Amino acid sequence: MDFVAEDLAALLRERHQTVSVVIPARNEAATVGDVVSVLRRQLVDDVQLVSELVVVDSDSTDETAAIAADAGAIVHRSADIASHLGSHPGKGEALWKSLFVTTGDHLVFVDADLTSWGPHFVTGLVGALTADPATQLVKGWYDRVLDVDGRPKSTEGGRVTELVARPVLDLWWPDLAGVVQPLAGEWAATRALMESISVPTGYGVEIASLIDTHTRHGLDGIAQVDLGARAHRHQKDHDLAVMAAELLAVVDSRRAGEPRPIDVAAQELQQFTREDGWRTRPVPLVQRPPAREQVGYPAGAR
Repeated sequence: MDFVAEDLAALLRERHQTVSVVIPARNEAATVGDVVSVLRRQLVDDVQLVSELVVVDSDSTDETAAIAADAGAIVHRSADIASHLGSHPGKGEALWKSLFVTTGDHLVFVDADLTSWGPHFVTGLVGALTADPATQLVKGWYDRVLDVDGRPKSTEGGRVTELVARPVLDLWWPDLAGVVQPLAGEWAATRALMESISVPTGYGVEIASLIDTHTRHGLDGIAQVDLGARAHRHQKDHDLAVMAAELLAVVDSRRAGEPRPIDVAAQELQQFTREDGWRTRPVPLVQRPPAREQVGYPAGAR
């Protein structure tokens, strides 16, 4: 189903509802400016579908924050948001902190490293989220373009999705086997949902939110929308292994229903290469409690 930005903007005005787009970013100076400028021009200035366009900068050491601000985003440093609650590195932390500095009834999350995409990502997610009052969370799905120097382009991106996320969902949450891209970085949720669930501070945020929505609202609370194709910067397999380890821990903590605490102590991944020998890498396993339970919330969000 195609959604028209102008029609959605009119519908939301009629409902007195607003949309906040949140872009978590860490050292994405090469791409964040294009992502922000396109969304700013087409969905903030031209159509007014998006009320807030926010970049949450996760301790970047490059010009990500300045470039995003110049392109038209409201930029916050993750560590400075609700600083009384401390700070952790990671994508999930940026999304959780964004709840304290946004006001939208609907939240749309977009990655900052996109190289092939379009503003229809946001339009499609907002359309699917607002089409049915039962829907709490929408996952985008698309062909994952794998574009690596020295190799021909293919649609075999999403290695952690196919090797970890989809198999564990098939085994333990078969209702969710039909979710094409459970780890999609482009997704949307109601504020009421996001402020009520626990949020892993790392890459586990996407699969955790999907499982938690299913636990609380059933399959009727989840939708997905076809966004075409997507390409972004890819990580090396050894780096993806850390992500995979985190996903497995996050999933395991939810097998009995509501998430249980993860033992953060001594969670490390051992890796070996012939060139470098053994190395130990920390696996981020901190989970933030529901934002609405925190001191200082919703002062920044209302």
